[in-house]
Amino acid sequence: MREIKFRMYSKKKKVMHYWDHIKQFQMAALDDNDENEKYSPWMQYTGLEDTKNGREIYEEDIIQTSYMKIRGCAYRCVFSAEFGGYLFDPFVIGDKDAPLLGIEEFAQEWEEVKHGEVIGNIYENPKLLSN
Repeated sequence: MREIKFRMYSKKKKVMHYWDHIKQFQMAALDDNDENEKYSPWMQYTGLEDTKNGREIYEEDIIQTSYMKIRGCAYRCVFSAEFGGYLFDPFVIGDKDAPLLGIEEFAQEWEEVKHGEVIGNIYENPKLLSN
């Protein structure tokens, strides 16, 4: 059974808060009005790790395999309620509007993705997604 934990990004401080830190401080800062405007949505740990560096994979992480690197592409980890789990949605780096495949068509096997590495996430590395 996978460990249940989360992280969230502080837009104001520009830092990612991981589960141990969140539990320790019980997110007291979120009690203020409008404070939720300063944080990303919760991102859940998928229970997966990249095999290159052993980094935990969370929602909104960006994973790249050597094959995808050659093509200038990467995978974004997203949760799909339709499919009831995490998917790795491929996209062209630097062009968020030009995905290789839509999620509906996407049937990527974990076998390929697990040989990649986490190269960032959409909050700390937004240039990977933007033009």
